[in-house]
Amino acid sequence: TDLRIGPQNFGSHGHVRGPDRFRFGADSSTHYPWLVQPLPATRRRTLLAVGLAAPTVADVVNEGGAVALPPEIMGDEADARRYQACTALVAGDPDTAFDQALAWRYEGGGPPAWHCTGLALVALGFHAEAGEVFERMAREMPAGYQTLQAEVLGQAGLAWLAGGVPGRALAVLDAALGLDSRNPELLIDRAQALPAQGGYWEAIDDLDQAIELTRDSGEAYGFRASAYRYVGSLELATDDIARALVLRPDDPVLLLERGNIRRLKGNDAGARSDWLRVLTEAPGSPAAQSAQTNLERLDVNIE
Repeated sequence: TDLRIGPQNFGSHGHVRGPDRFRFGADSSTHYPWLVQPLPATRRRTLLAVGLAAPTVADVVNEGGAVALPPEIMGDEADARRYQACTALVAGDPDTAFDQALAWRYEGGGPPAWHCTGLALVALGFHAEAGEVFERMAREMPAGYQTLQAEVLGQAGLAWLAGGVPGRALAVLDAALGLDSRNPELLIDRAQALPAQGGYWEAIDDLDQAIELTRDSGEAYGFRASAYRYVGSLELATDDIARALVLRPDDPVLLLERGNIRRLKGNDAGARSDWLRVLTEAPGSPAAQSAQTNLERLDVNIE
C-alpha cells in the first residue's frame, strides 16, 4: 500500500530525485552507464489500524487513503463523515479535496483534517508539503496510539523521499521505526531512503528484516535484488529477483529489473526478452519507458 493517488505519484516509480544517488526507481546511469530502471513501486500506503487500543477501530475505509481512526482522534460522527467524504475525493478531484480539508483545518479540524490535507497534497504532487502535514498530524496525536503514529510518520517519510529530501525522510522513518520496530512496510520504506546517505548495506539489512517478517513480499525481494545489483552481488540479485517473480510473475517493474540483472551478467537475449515483455505487459508505463530506453541502448551497443 502507498500514498500514490491520482496523476502525481510518489516518485516511484521514481523515488528520490538528484544526481549521483543510489535510488530505487531511478536512472542508474551513474552506476551502469546505459541501464535505466524504476524498481518496485512504493505501496499505496493505507494506514492499517492493527494494534490500536480502541476496540472500535476497523480497517481501511476507502481507496483514497482514508483510515479508520479511533474516536479519540476522529471526533464525532459528523467528523467521521466529513473525513470519509474528503478522502473519497482525493483520487478523482484532489484540488477540491485540498480546499475542503484546508477549510476544515481553519474551522479547528484535528488529525483527520490534517490527514486529508496531506493525501490531497500527495495527489497534487506537493510531496514536501505533504511531509510537513503528516508530521504535524503525528505530533498532534494523543498518547497511546504509537502504531498509528508510526504509520503516519511512514507516510511523511515517503512524502519527503518523493520530494527529493532523503535526509529528512530517513530521520522521519527512523522515528517511525522507533515506535513500531517490527513493521515490515516501514523497513522497506527506510530501505529506499538509506542509500542516498551511502547506506547500501544498511538498506539490505532492513530488507532482510522485512523479509523475515513477511516472507511473501515480492516487493521486498525486488528491492533487495536491486540493492544487491548496485553493490555488485549479481548472484544474490539473481536469486532475489527470481523469488520476487514467483510472488508477482507479471509485475513489469520486476521484469525490468530481471532484464537489468541479466544484461549485467552478459545474457543479452534474456534481457531483451524481459524488456520486450515489459512493453507488452505495461505499455506507456514508467517501466515500459525505461525498458524501451534499455532496448534502444542495447541495439546501439550491439551495432
